[in-house]
Amino acid sequence: MIEAVHLKKEFSRPVKDSNGNIKKNSFFNKKTKENFYAVNDISFKAKEGEILGILGPNGAGKTTLLRMLGELMSPTEGEVRIYDKDGNVITDSVEIKKTLGYLSNNTALYGRLSAREMFMLFGEIYNIPKEENEKRAEEVFRLLQMEDFCDKRIEKLSTGQKQRASISRCLIHNPEIYIFDEPTLGLDILASESIIEFMKQEKEKGKTVLYSTHYMEEAQYLCDRILMIYEGKKLAFGTPKQLMEITESENLRETFKKLISDIGEERVTTEGML
Repeated sequence: MIEAVHLKKEFSRPVKDSNGNIKKNSFFNKKTKENFYAVNDISFKAKEGEILGILGPNGAGKTTLLRMLGELMSPTEGEVRIYDKDGNVITDSVEIKKTLGYLSNNTALYGRLSAREMFMLFGEIYNIPKEENEKRAEEVFRLLQMEDFCDKRIEKLSTGQKQRASISRCLIHNPEIYIFDEPTLGLDILASESIIEFMKQEKEKGKTVLYSTHYMEEAQYLCDRILMIYEGKKLAFGTPKQLMEITESENLRETFKKLISDIGEERVTTEGML
């Protein structure tokens, strides 16, 4: 299980005038900056055997939130708690890394290596014995339907094949928690389907899966619960059915539009119903 506790992340940005021009301090001729929260007081828990979707438009704070959950970025305030199977908070940084599998939306791969060579390389980094790593590679390639291209150079692969190769890198150490940032973005139907099926299978194994997406229909079909965020804040949290019921909507796309239109009102949450 993974828990976000009042997470906040503050950044600074240039101030712009009404014409979109960056303001400058007249005396020092330096850009005028302002502080803002990319993530502003977000809390939730993701359970074992659950797929939790994080939805929101560009700039909502999804990637910043995932990077904090993946221990790649420190929060300005709040904390991330990662639990072992006995319900104890893990404090050792090495154990935390073993528990997490993180997929960035801009992960760079070694183009001249094959997926198999990359897998074996990272297996050595994780100190996995060669024979065990080879067996694990075959399992992962079968799981992600990579058998036909796992020995080709990554630079020669299609976008969907590269994405599966990137995901395979996250599975080497068999983590308990997956954090995926836009795993199906820009992929064709077949490539997307293989990744969706992978997430469903890992859920059935009791793994925790968190992933961000722009695709409302995909999230409605796949997710057990959904966290909607807007301008860095929690907009709504609950099962797809609950979110559609409280907004009297037929689908998540309509739900999100209604919540945005009511942004001036108190943000909707359904934690008490779960």
